[in-house]
Amino acid sequence: MHCPFCKHEDTRVVDSRVADEGQAIRRRRSCSNCGRRFTTVESAVLAVVKRNGVTEPFSREKVMLGVRRACQGRAVDEDRLRLLAQQVEDAVRASGSAEIPSNEVGLAILGPLRELDEVAYLRFASVYRSFESVDDFQREIDDLRSSPSRAATASVGSAGETVDRT
Repeated sequence: MHCPFCKHEDTRVVDSRVADEGQAIRRRRSCSNCGRRFTTVESAVLAVVKRNGVTEPFSREKVMLGVRRACQGRAVDEDRLRLLAQQVEDAVRASGSAEIPSNEVGLAILGPLRELDEVAYLRFASVYRSFESVDDFQREIDDLRSSPSRAATASVGSAGETVDRT
């Protein structure tokens, strides 16, 4: 690591700590030439390979943007969108691959989105799976009805608490 101040290439690590919920390491470094200290953050890069072959870094923000569009007009708050984006990132990182095709990111979005909001799920699936007719929507709706999400099977108990009936 080169010193950002004097560009000398001999620096040493003074302290290391876990950052970003375990996804990165924060290191304090000291330059042996000028003696100044600086901080670096190291994280494993997860790359997404798009359909056209272009590779770009995975972005939770892009996941949230796509899901936010599908949730437009629905009662879904930002905290739940952030949680969904984290679930998607965890799922694609669990594949163990440094590069992941964009269609696998889309597949990783579908499951948590179905649990979050079925209407938003249908909207997202219609674009992601390129629905071309009403029959495509009907097949997806039939599938939703035949295997309801946990959100749809939960009901409110007598004291107002949510009771999961699955």
